[in-house]
Amino acid sequence: MSGFDQSGPSPLNLLILCTFLAAGIALAPVLIQRAYRAPRIPEQGTPADRDLPYREARIETRQGKQLFAWLIPADQNAEPAPTVIILHGWGGNAEQMLPFAVPLHRAGFAVLLFDARNHGRSDPDGLSSLPRFAEDLEDALDWVARCPEVDPQRLAVLGHSVGAGAVLLTASRRPRLAAAISIAAFAHPEQLMERHLRSKHIPRPIVWLVLRFIEYRIQARFDDIAPCQTIRRAQCPVLLVHGEDDARVPFEEANQIHANRQDDRVELLPIPDAGHESIDAIDLHADALVTFLSRHIVTDQPRSSADTSPFDAPESASCSPATSPADSEIVSSTC
Repeated sequence: MSGFDQSGPSPLNLLILCTFLAAGIALAPVLIQRAYRAPRIPEQGTPADRDLPYREARIETRQGKQLFAWLIPADQNAEPAPTVIILHGWGGNAEQMLPFAVPLHRAGFAVLLFDARNHGRSDPDGLSSLPRFAEDLEDALDWVARCPEVDPQRLAVLGHSVGAGAVLLTASRRPRLAAAISIAAFAHPEQLMERHLRSKHIPRPIVWLVLRFIEYRIQARFDDIAPCQTIRRAQCPVLLVHGEDDARVPFEEANQIHANRQDDRVELLPIPDAGHESIDAIDLHADALVTFLSRHIVTDQPRSSADTSPFDAPESASCSPATSPADSEIVSSTC
């Protein structure tokens, strides 16, 4: 017998182990992109199904992609109107958000509904993320501000779930938005994703690595884009709407976002007996949404045309994740 220690792994076993590790590292981007690929659900109906006038549009993004959209004018013969831009959540589309358009149109608002990239009938473009939702929302804001039906000085945004997080991120960048409505936003993306990954019985160290890789892919730190962080930098009145029975994003997360507000321009509206898809409960809070928007979107103060431009948000301290348990006319991108 030689003096070598026979208890350790053989060179062959080490080679096999290293091969598996290398393969895992090489495949990680593909596996993560597949795991977090948003389901694509194309629209089946149109606003006409709800007796709403509309025209279909294609909005060109800063990356050269196109977003599918519907513009619902306030009135065919009216002056340029205050306008609400509506963004769906993960796996949603413009059609799923049509229930919001009905009371808003009835109240005299123009409405723009659109599909984020990789959703509905918009172009595909890599990995979807909260920052990309926000980019699409800002491109939609810039596009709609050029439409003759729209008053570019009176623009508000409304989003659901991931779209709500994008609304708050956008509100932290655009100081002249009239108002923002966040529906069922999560407080911190790392908290949400960790909860999902841990439910799959993935070991904590692997979860940590996956989260760091996703930050690298989306080119953003979760702390910087977390709604509990961006709410501190919101430059307009914000209404946080959240179902009290939300099992996907617990109501406590709405409380956390609200607790981090910088002033009383941020309001919290609980929806009793409503879950994450509180779109289905629109009849319970449509009047509250219209009242909030009417209160803040109409102003006697004239605004300059620069109000629709983005700005660099100031630095702010990060927040930690909480621990608590969605006859037409084709128009160009120039409107």
